[in-house]
Amino acid sequence: MSNVVSANPGRLISLDVFRGLTVMGMVVVNNPGDWGHIYPPLEHAEWHGCTPTDLVFPFFLFIVGVSLAYALAGVKQRGEPQGSVLAQVLRRAAVLFGLGLLLSLYPRFDFSVVRIMGVLQRIALVYLGCSVIYLKSDWRTQVGLLVAFLAGYAALLQLVPVPGVGPANLEPATNLGAWLDRAVFTEAHLWKQSRTWDPEGLLGTLPALGTGLLGVLAAQWLRRPDLATAAKMGGLVAAGVLAVGLGLVWNRWFPINKALWTSSYVLFTGGLALLVLAALYWLCDVRGSRRWATPAVAFGVNAIAVFVGSALLSRTFGLFKLALPGGGVGGLKEWLYDWGIVPFFSDPRTASLAGAVVCLLVWWAVLSLLYRRHWVWKA
Repeated sequence: MSNVVSANPGRLISLDVFRGLTVMGMVVVNNPGDWGHIYPPLEHAEWHGCTPTDLVFPFFLFIVGVSLAYALAGVKQRGEPQGSVLAQVLRRAAVLFGLGLLLSLYPRFDFSVVRIMGVLQRIALVYLGCSVIYLKSDWRTQVGLLVAFLAGYAALLQLVPVPGVGPANLEPATNLGAWLDRAVFTEAHLWKQSRTWDPEGLLGTLPALGTGLLGVLAAQWLRRPDLATAAKMGGLVAAGVLAVGLGLVWNRWFPINKALWTSSYVLFTGGLALLVLAALYWLCDVRGSRRWATPAVAFGVNAIAVFVGSALLSRTFGLFKLALPGGGVGGLKEWLYDWGIVPFFSDPRTASLAGAVVCLLVWWAVLSLLYRRHWVWKA
């Protein structure tokens, strides 16, 4: 590892690779061949706890934080008027939020039961909030806000009584966040699997901002032109180990939980994200080892296209009802899975994983073509 001062604080190849690997993981966990047969690491934790699948979303929000700090650094450093930039940030956040609503509406477009919040909606809010914080504050203020968000959220969920329910608690339908979502959106506009709470609810946006801020802080550290490469690497690793350790310690009082996006979850997953970024930074940006990462880069530069496209395709396939080879009726995706994959595997969980891998390979072929032609969709 070089000890010279880093001369290029510009675009990070490692960031595109990290984003791409995260999106590839998302495709695999979101598109099993059979939702009834999944290997445990490819499922979310039932409630408290963390599986590899539970790392995908926080890793993406961390990456959003890193990306926006790189994208907006020039404007902030030059001290230019920020009105037009903030307008662009607001427009992009609105587009992301709108795409999330589109996915909630499609294909029925029943506004009476549309889910208001969701994955893209949370990404939009975190992108907007962290962009404003980054442009309007220095890193010390950002650290202070991170602490305030995490400590404040823990206090709200663990100390504030829940109206109409009773004492503070961390149960799915009776915690303070679930009450707030029902009060603001009504049950008709919550996550359809429960209609009593939402894993991407309003109150959880507060600690999710903390995940984004960890990325913002990491980006500012990497952009420092006065630091040697070794110092940058050491700082990321030290911060990552510290965050993971604090998350595990806090887990004893405020359990790691993705659906609640608990403060311990923010630190634990954010620390792991820092360690992954450090490893990829050393491998891709310092060592220059990039050929192996081309597929990941293809996924990374068109991340939103993959997320939106895969969801729309899955729901579109569900509109076609066909007689399944194994009996019964299902959508086009189920028919393709039963006809083209199931007969080749004796273990249903392996067959289900194979279905996800086939989906990943199909997207790889599409995105590789787009990448070679320099077609990038930026929301």
